[in-house]
Amino acid sequence: MAEKDRFVSPAGFRLYRLSSAPGSYSLFCRLRSWLQREAAMAKVARQQQQDGSVIKKIENVRMLDRYNSKKTSAGTLYLTATHLIFFDTENNKESWVLLMHIGNVEKLPITTTGCPILIRCKTFLSVTFVIPKERDSHNIFTSLLVLCQPAKIEDVYCFLYKSNSDKISKSAGWDSFNLEKEYQRMNVPNESWSLTTLNQDYQLCDTYPKFLFVPSSVSTSILVGSSKFRSKERLPVLTYLHRNKASICRCAQPLSGFNARCMEDEQLLTCILYTNPGSEYMHVVDTRPKINAMANRATGKGYENENFYDSIKFNFLGIENIHVMRNSLSKVVDLCEQRNLSMSQFIGGLDNSGWLRHIKTILDTSTFICQAVNSGKSVVVHCSDGWDRTAQVCSLASLMLDPYYRTLQGFQALIEKDWLAFGHKFSDRCGHIAGDSKEVSPVFTQFIEATWQLTMIQPTSFEFNERFLLILHDHVTSCQYGTFIGNCEKERVDLKLKDRTFSFWGYVEEHKKEFLNPLYSAQTETMIPDLSPQNIRFWRGMYCRFENGVHPREHVYDILLATSEQTKSMDDHVKFLQKRLSYFKRKITDGADMVKNTLFSKEICIEPMSYNREDNIIQSMNDAFDDLTVMEPKLDEAHKVAIEWKSLREAVSCECSTDSSTKKYHCWKCGNVFCTRCINMNVSLPGHLSQDPVPVCHGCRKIVSRSSTESS
Repeated sequence: MAEKDRFVSPAGFRLYRLSSAPGSYSLFCRLRSWLQREAAMAKVARQQQQDGSVIKKIENVRMLDRYNSKKTSAGTLYLTATHLIFFDTENNKESWVLLMHIGNVEKLPITTTGCPILIRCKTFLSVTFVIPKERDSHNIFTSLLVLCQPAKIEDVYCFLYKSNSDKISKSAGWDSFNLEKEYQRMNVPNESWSLTTLNQDYQLCDTYPKFLFVPSSVSTSILVGSSKFRSKERLPVLTYLHRNKASICRCAQPLSGFNARCMEDEQLLTCILYTNPGSEYMHVVDTRPKINAMANRATGKGYENENFYDSIKFNFLGIENIHVMRNSLSKVVDLCEQRNLSMSQFIGGLDNSGWLRHIKTILDTSTFICQAVNSGKSVVVHCSDGWDRTAQVCSLASLMLDPYYRTLQGFQALIEKDWLAFGHKFSDRCGHIAGDSKEVSPVFTQFIEATWQLTMIQPTSFEFNERFLLILHDHVTSCQYGTFIGNCEKERVDLKLKDRTFSFWGYVEEHKKEFLNPLYSAQTETMIPDLSPQNIRFWRGMYCRFENGVHPREHVYDILLATSEQTKSMDDHVKFLQKRLSYFKRKITDGADMVKNTLFSKEICIEPMSYNREDNIIQSMNDAFDDLTVMEPKLDEAHKVAIEWKSLREAVSCECSTDSSTKKYHCWKCGNVFCTRCINMNVSLPGHLSQDPVPVCHGCRKIVSRSSTESS
């Protein structure tokens, strides 16, 4: 595609119907010219305005309430190279929308009050801005179309992003996972499984990782032959080895057509079966509905012929394709945006979307694999190309089988292995750049939700909380970090993301305490969830988290974490006060003993007390109490800590708000609630015995600093 035509693709204009407008061709030409200018402007903005300089500023803009059109906020709209910012002048509040989070932009019909623009985000935020002038509205609309979906992968946010915290270096998190070490944790390689170097330069399969583990008994010719017989050259390789030697292998569908066969592929599956000597057969799980697999035969693909594979049981488990899932989620989003729904309308609409049925099917398939492996049977899993449904069920089955993957570090390893290393197409599925909109699908969103469903069924089995899952989901689409950029490992290596961008895992490590589940209890056994229909829930925290406006509601885990931190602060303050009381008690006792010894000494008892002697005693007592005052200053404002912490939902202390991923923090000294920009420093409080640095607001930090200066 020529560079000049890049911005007029159907995906770019999916919500602007040019053909329906009078003189549509001339309008088309004008818009193409405008978008070309906007593209040039956006490129300059990305190169020269990385400091957040404003590209466009529009005053007298109204932001409509999602559920009450009569309730509006008036203010100023700012467009920068990375964010759309609305400043509510009356309430002195900011609302930030990351441009890469924008899923689509729609111009609504002009009203008497202005030109509305509806923005729907990949985080399920929906917001409408009413702009007074049509020209300004058009400028914002066309600029957003360009900026929210760059034409090139090098123009996404992660290549511009600079951390505002000195604590997180660009290298942090990139080396936290090593694929070879993860397999070593599973005792691989061993006598049955070996590392092959055939894909060292991604020559065998360019969407697989460079390190592949295959049965030790297979030859190079078998691997090459099987690769040629599988879609996208994605041959069966090991992804998980259980402690009972049963394994999970993954691949793509065979290019079998109606009657084709491959001896090398049959031999490879036989070798996989023999790696588990305690089992007489193994399963091949085709995650697709059988009718879909049969339809693929007409295109030269399909599924394995049972007559050619010995000691193998074949199972079709009916997970729908990416197009069905995309349409299903679209119905959920539309349902959640409707106003004044009755209970029957909401339940009927949710059932009509089929979304929860899809989630349950994914969990049922994963549980089938988990139970098979746990009972000692190896499983080979594939769908069509082996990077969507295969990634979902392999990772979820591993999550159930291995308690390590239910920790924060283990969950990171699971995503790195089954999603990033084995080539889930994050950039295509999340729509990071302009392209075919039919490739976009909520595959990873379903994995995140399926994990959340498991945390609801067994809430003490997972080290991480719901907030972590939401942050993970949002940053996959934000492109703020280079971790999820690209469609495979080879693309990420070619883009040199490790050297040019920050890692999401570095951010997670820095904010680890925010993501911990206070109910977690480490376990060692396999997790077999109860997937009864009544246990599958609608995830309000994901799809309706902005129901109260642009700013998301808090989860109970955030409240529990805040309570835990408050308890820790109070315990530390109590220890400080106990130490002071002990000190005063000791000093008072020592002073009393001194007076007693002085008054009742032999000299005092025998001889009458002189005035000089009495003065000396009084002076000694005064000196003792003066020493007490010098060594232990009086309690002042700096020694106070917050006894009562304000509610997260009723926070009024912080007058600014950022995007939906921004967490609110309590100041440990005053108890008020602030965003990360207003509470970005940790200091030691004089009122804490441990003197560990804790979060404080700017005002309290000045009080503590002033007290430290005066005392020194």
